[in-house]
Amino acid sequence: MEEKLVIKALAALAQPNRLQIFRALVVKGSEGLTPALLAESLGLPANTLSFHLKELMHADLISQERSGRNLIYRAQYDRMNGVLSFLTQNCCQGEACLTEAAACHC
Repeated sequence: MEEKLVIKALAALAQPNRLQIFRALVVKGSEGLTPALLAESLGLPANTLSFHLKELMHADLISQERSGRNLIYRAQYDRMNGVLSFLTQNCCQGEACLTEAAACHC
């Protein structure tokens, strides 16, 4: 993954509301969430949520899909894992330092 894409992703997550939104989508998994459910669960006004969703989409951390009259937002696990991989690429000078139990297999 290119450094500029990692910086863009980290910048998007460096805001409390966006981090909460992203984490909620990660927890929900492939089912995703509608803006109404996100707004209700996080206590965010619709216009504020819309702004933050746009920023997360711009960083390619989430995707949007239309399902009938609803929009469904999902975490982009490949992008998330790419950022994590970039951050840990040279961890411990190439020596194994994580146990298998600590490894994330999303």
